[in-house]
Amino acid sequence: MRRNPRSFLWDVFDAADAIFSFTNGRSFNDYTTDRMFRSAVERQFAIIGEALSQLEKTDPAVAARILDLRRIIGFRNKLIHGYDRIDAAAV
Repeated sequence: MRRNPRSFLWDVFDAADAIFSFTNGRSFNDYTTDRMFRSAVERQFAIIGEALSQLEKTDPAVAARILDLRRIIGFRNKLIHGYDRIDAAAV
């Protein structure tokens, strides 16, 4: 059974909300020195990228309306596949 495209958009919203709540009141130094914090933030970015990738496959017309869709998905791919080359400042 195919997922409703809205569920992918909800996943994006939920992950973005999590990133905001995780980072609110935290510093860049916290991000670079706290492995668990960094992992949590990066996981949510990966969820955003994967949800948008799935949305693009499920409903290309809706996905085409998302600004920088390919860049977001590409960022997810770098996080997942190029984890050893991720610039902390880029995240």
